[in-house]
Amino acid sequence: MSWIAWALLVSVIPLGTPRYFADSGFRWPLKQSTASYLLVAVLGLAGLAAAIGDHLPAASSIPHELVVVASVAAATLGGGPVTETVFRLAAFKRAAGDDASDDVEPSPLRGGMWIGLLERAAIASTLWASWPEGLAVVLAVKGLGRFSELKQHAAAEQFILGTFVSVLWACAAVGVGRIISL
Repeated sequence: MSWIAWALLVSVIPLGTPRYFADSGFRWPLKQSTASYLLVAVLGLAGLAAAIGDHLPAASSIPHELVVVASVAAATLGGGPVTETVFRLAAFKRAAGDDASDDVEPSPLRGGMWIGLLERAAIASTLWASWPEGLAVVLAVKGLGRFSELKQHAAAEQFILGTFVSVLWACAAVGVGRIISL
């Protein structure tokens, strides 16, 4: 069962990656929200498969280092599409079922994609290093860096929502990785 969990965790990486190459003309065949729901489902199934696994001797043949790298990559790359979908759901500006285009209103916070990538990578890395205090450091640096922009209501709302989703995704990816490597 750990091999199934491992395969599911690794499959999060290519599912989340196409979003970051949108400017290159690459078009992902799935809608943004469909890909996000799929990412959440696959990560959940990986955690479930790892949790109910029988911890067979064959499961221990997955090198711990590969599990760490895969979970950090899944945390880093998978969180962006999920965060954007939560932004769309929170905005309530689309009619039900209207997800045909991927147009997003301009964000009051610039550089969010890159900050989110770095934030999730740093959170996953600090958790794997058994240094949960690093999570506080990452969030403090992010908050201080955005402090002047948070006077706008829309920016503050986006900052809080995006940070929560991003942190929860990174923690979930590391949690699945830890269960796999038991």
